Amino acid sequence: MRRPILPSEVKLPYPTRPLQVQGGTVEEYVIPEEKKAEVLEKLYLFRPIPSLDEEFYDVHEGKKFLVKDFRVTREGRCNVLVSPYYPTSGGTVIDWEPTDEED
Repeated sequence: MRRPILPSEVKLPYPTRPLQVQGGTVEEYVIPEEKKAEVLEKLYLFRPIPSLDEEFYDVHEGKKFLVKDFRVTREGRCNVLVSPYYPTSGGTVIDWEPTDEED
């Protein structure tokens, strides 16, 4: 199940910093570790919501990562949940796949 994507979203209550990505610069939220689960709950598009310790695969980067390493960018009027590899390959939450520990 997916949550609806809103045309604009309220800015999150965290400071931002510039993040260099392919094609330019976006703003990245600086989210305290103790708030990461709350932010994931709010922005994750699918159900069930993974735990912060789960391992996922970024299909654009071709690498695994722990969910707790996610990033959130502010682009236009939207908050975008992205993989830790977003600056180099552009993978957003729709490009994440769960992995099996045996992989």
